[in-house]
Amino acid sequence: MSELALSSRREADEWIERGWVKVNGTVAVLGQKVTPADHIEIDKSAMKEQGERVTVLINKPIGYVSGQAEDGYEPAVVLVEPEHRWNGDRSPVRFAREQLKSLVPAGRLDIDSTGLLVLTQDGRVAKHLIGEDSAVEKEYLVRVQLFGSKRLSDADLKRLNHGLSLDGEALKPAKVWWQNEDQLRFILNEGKKRQIRRMCELVGLKVIGLKRIRIGNIELGDLPISKWRYLGKNERF
Repeated sequence: MSELALSSRREADEWIERGWVKVNGTVAVLGQKVTPADHIEIDKSAMKEQGERVTVLINKPIGYVSGQAEDGYEPAVVLVEPEHRWNGDRSPVRFAREQLKSLVPAGRLDIDSTGLLVLTQDGRVAKHLIGEDSAVEKEYLVRVQLFGSKRLSDADLKRLNHGLSLDGEALKPAKVWWQNEDQLRFILNEGKKRQIRRMCELVGLKVIGLKRIRIGNIELGDLPISKWRYLGKNERF
């Protein structure tokens, strides 16, 4: 079901337990094996529930973690309250407390970084953004300082684009260029832990500010810091 993009693995388990999944006309059971020739049928109740799940876009401030609370720092989801909803949000969805249930981050943004963070109840969104096969672009503005030397060499800029390794593994090609004299623009389609900061260290740069401004087709835009909005029904990453 996950491979067919019908649901996330967690959703599939839940639906099977509720009897909402049939294989070749027979109610499925957890662990049942299927082949490409088998017909999977999903009950309308499951599809209705899935359609009601929300995805939230938040401009995460420094000092909040993306996921579970840690070391005394609060998770960004605590900001998803009516008083923090952006007044420019055009979505007709009304805030409800049950929307906070299983609202989890689809990707990381470290505690020292700001910008676009996606929180979702929809397993399909999470799989699309952070699944093993995901190639969704993420774009960042990165303010840097040089260690010692007066400028970053052309060769090191090329290495930022392609040629660096982290944790013994070559990084995928990126797009990196100067936005202005002390700020780089990065476009990545992978997301290793603290990847941009570690990439910069390898070429003698210290990151002093990092902001994510786009994930796929969704831009941070005018969303103010610490504010959130719903992903619109017609918006796609």
